[in-house]
Amino acid sequence: MMNISCVDLFCGAGGLTHGFVLEGVPVVAGIDMDPACRFPYEANNSAKFIERDVSKVSAAELTQLFGNADWKILAGCAPCQPFSTYAQRYALDGKDGKWGLLYEFARLAKGTRPDIITMENVPAVAKHSVFQDFVDTLKRLGYKVWFDVVDSSKYGVPQTRRRMVLLASLHGDIKMIQPTVERPKTVKQAIGHLRALSAGEAAPGDKLHVSSSLSEKNLKRIKVSKPGGTWRDWPEDLVAECHRAESGKSYSGVYARMEWDKPAPTMTTQCYGFGNGRFGHPEQDRAITLREAAIIQSFPRDYAFIPHDGKVRFTELGRLIGNAVPVDLGRAIARSINVHLAAITH
Repeated sequence: MMNISCVDLFCGAGGLTHGFVLEGVPVVAGIDMDPACRFPYEANNSAKFIERDVSKVSAAELTQLFGNADWKILAGCAPCQPFSTYAQRYALDGKDGKWGLLYEFARLAKGTRPDIITMENVPAVAKHSVFQDFVDTLKRLGYKVWFDVVDSSKYGVPQTRRRMVLLASLHGDIKMIQPTVERPKTVKQAIGHLRALSAGEAAPGDKLHVSSSLSEKNLKRIKVSKPGGTWRDWPEDLVAECHRAESGKSYSGVYARMEWDKPAPTMTTQCYGFGNGRFGHPEQDRAITLREAAIIQSFPRDYAFIPHDGKVRFTELGRLIGNAVPVDLGRAIARSINVHLAAITH
């Protein structure tokens, strides 16, 4: 049996780590500066959570975490907000603090020389010099580097989430495995079996299966919303002022319902709000619940995000769920690494 040790930088609630664990890739630790990540990370994964700013982590500390494993893997998803399509206000040269996190990733790669490196981010990251610098650094260090934009729905995730995935190895060519599903999983297949709720209601027995409440006007709006439709289907008196203005007419993907027979749209950190995107339930008059969002991110149904006596905070849990690497995409990345390791050890 191969002695593998993986460290997950910017680990969040543990989506990537959980995918690795399910594929038999041992993760020893996850590092993130958000204290809210500690409970879900440690409660669902047999790995240690280290609450640290990655820029303050030294290569020596990382080497210690890897231990004497034969194969060392450095994984991570540097916070993607600066690169996302929602953040076009950021200049392409990346002066914002978060941009520098990829340089921190490169610094730790250089200082520890793990056998394999993997990174996941939004597709737009490739347009920025920091990404090219990251790739160039790895190549200079002797890594064979592969990267491409992959559609998570082709790997079992029930949403259209396109992500940039990078794989690098010191031991020859490495690449992502071929898609694992022929047909994307639909919203109905993912969440159709969950208990029906009204807006603002919580299911007994699962604190996360709770939907945010709706104002009287938004309740009227969702009642006249068709699955896959837009606010343009509404009676004139329900259309928001901002959408009547010329500048708002093109924003048709908000205040909308999902469709049962298609994958969900990309989950964001505000996926629990009807007005924040196509996050209306296909037939119930409410936004999707936090649990439904987590399932759409391919977290197992029983993945614990808060303790039994913990308080449900929508903004905090929305952030953890929306920012996560989908578990099934994590599994596909882990499988790609396993295929590569099998090829070079036989």
